[in-house]
Amino acid sequence: MPQTPPFAAMFDSSGYNRNLYQSKEDNCGGLYYHDNNLLSGSLEALIQHLVPNVDYYPDSRIRKIAPKILQLLTEWTETFPYDFRDERMMRNLKELAQRIANGDEMYRKNVQQIIQSLIRKLASLSQYEEVLAKINATSTDRLTVLKIKPQSIQRDIITVCNDPYMLAQQLTHIELERLNYIGPEEFVQAFVQKDPLDNDKSCYADQKKTRNLEAYVEWFNRLSYLVATEICMPVKKKHRARMIEYFIDVARECFNIGNFNSLMAIISGMNMSPVSRLKKTWAKVKTAKFDILEHQMDPSSNFNNYRTALRGAAQRSLTAHSNREKIVIPFFSLLIKDIYFLNEGCANRLPNGHVNFEKFWELAKQVSEFMTWKQVECPFERDRKILQYLLTAPVFSEDALYMASYESEGPENHIEKDRWKTLRSTLLGRV
Repeated sequence: MPQTPPFAAMFDSSGYNRNLYQSKEDNCGGLYYHDNNLLSGSLEALIQHLVPNVDYYPDSRIRKIAPKILQLLTEWTETFPYDFRDERMMRNLKELAQRIANGDEMYRKNVQQIIQSLIRKLASLSQYEEVLAKINATSTDRLTVLKIKPQSIQRDIITVCNDPYMLAQQLTHIELERLNYIGPEEFVQAFVQKDPLDNDKSCYADQKKTRNLEAYVEWFNRLSYLVATEICMPVKKKHRARMIEYFIDVARECFNIGNFNSLMAIISGMNMSPVSRLKKTWAKVKTAKFDILEHQMDPSSNFNNYRTALRGAAQRSLTAHSNREKIVIPFFSLLIKDIYFLNEGCANRLPNGHVNFEKFWELAKQVSEFMTWKQVECPFERDRKILQYLLTAPVFSEDALYMASYESEGPENHIEKDRWKTLRSTLLGRV
């Protein structure tokens, strides 16, 4: 997975913390400001700052502060609805709402709207997760299906959708839908213990809190394996070459749309060893367009080329007049890594014990930008047949990919020959 070591260095004591100690004029009761922005403060001072007092609320009656509480609850339930999947949180919300609603019809209606909107969001989330569970439950190994019911998967992606531009649009549908169900709190939960993209998934002890983030990472892996499977499946060399060129065109359109996650998944699938070793197949492919795409997504210099393209897409999105121009789907694995290393590279507390607000401002900036991107509505027409294939078509495992690759273009050395024999024995014997 991509690494982003410069992030830790970007926010060291010579950078982030150099302006944290201000003059006494900027020190207000243990809170430190710079240019009217809160930089740091002790936890006690921050809590005290938020506690109502005679200056904050001269009249302490609930009717006076009810509008502020309603505003807080509205923003909380809209921005962090997944917090209220916890029964205790929902119970506390309803108790507080009941206190606000007592004695005022207008407040009662506002409270009802907040809770009803929250319940709809949580119900939609549950339905989405049920669909994901069904998809995962029906997923099968392509090799097993091929041996048991060979006629059932004679189709390939080109027979389902021969237009690469249409496929890129359907991929964008999937990307935006899955992005939309990732809550900002999932980033926080994912980093409580460790990087969620590591193979050890102990950080997902509470699956409900991060399952949508994890499902999105799994989608990237599935798309990569689907691409590799579609390329390795054809018996004839010219058909494999045609499939490679088809996915190059899909990837180019993903780039033009601003769908960088699908783009990188496709490139990742085409660069898998079982695919890249098919030298006779690649010899028949016009690779100039693919070379350009690889250059754009080159991981060197901390993905500098990709970051430049992402900034361009983000700028286009800001001035867009249509949803088509607003689409920005980042390479998600790298976004996760950036946030992770920013979180790990900066201390939560300053040496004096104050909360490091600059760190959290930067984290909030990155997550907020992501929140803006994920809310874009997909402008393309849905094609259920294509979407169904992309989400449910059986794919090869890594071992099955290697065996298909050796069947297409024979082993080149003793190591590959030995592996081929082992795979034929274990995989075919198992089936």
